[in-house]
Amino acid sequence: MTAIDEKSRPGAGRAHVESRVGETTASIGIRLATEQDAGRIHALIVELAKATGLREKVTSKPEHFLRHGFGEPPAFQALIAERADTPLGLCLFFYSFSSWRGEVGVYVQDLYVAAETRGSGLGRRLIAETARLARQRGATYLRLSVATKNSSAQDFYRAIGLTKSDDECIFQAVGAAFDGLAAGRTGELPR
Repeated sequence: MTAIDEKSRPGAGRAHVESRVGETTASIGIRLATEQDAGRIHALIVELAKATGLREKVTSKPEHFLRHGFGEPPAFQALIAERADTPLGLCLFFYSFSSWRGEVGVYVQDLYVAAETRGSGLGRRLIAETARLARQRGATYLRLSVATKNSSAQDFYRAIGLTKSDDECIFQAVGAAFDGLAAGRTGELPR
C-alpha cells in the first residue's frame, strides 16, 4: 500500500510502479487534492469521459470542483496521482452512511488512470488509498457504480476484489425530473 502525503504537497508521496511491460516507470505519487487542483480534477474528468466515449455528457467546469470540493462542507475528496507534476490518475470519492448496516462507507464517484499508465497497478493504488483513508474515518465498505457497457472496468473491479451487487438497481432524477420532485410534483414527472 502506498503512503499518501497527508500534507498534499505536489510532488510528495512518490513511489515506484511497475508498468504493464515490466519496466519501472518514473516515480508516481498519490496525494490528496487541494483547491489549487480544481482545474486538474476537471481535466481528468474530461479525459475519463473521452476515454469512455461520453465527452458530451460532461457539463461541469473547474469552478464547480472548487466550490463543491473545497467549500464548507466539502461534497467530495479526491486523490491525484502524478509524476513530475503531470496528473496521471484520479479517484474522486465521498462518504456515505448505510442505514441498514449502521456503518459509514465510501463511494467512489470517478476513477481514472491515463492510458500510458493503465496496467501499471495505479488504479489499484488509488482504490487502496481511498479505502485506507476511509478506514481512518471509520468506514467499513466501499461502493461504486460502473457503466453496464464498460466490461473492462467491471473486470478490473472484480480483479481487485469488488463484487457486483445483483440485488440493486440505480435510479436517478436529473433536470426536470429533479426539479419536479423538489417542487412536490411526483405524479407527472417526465420519463
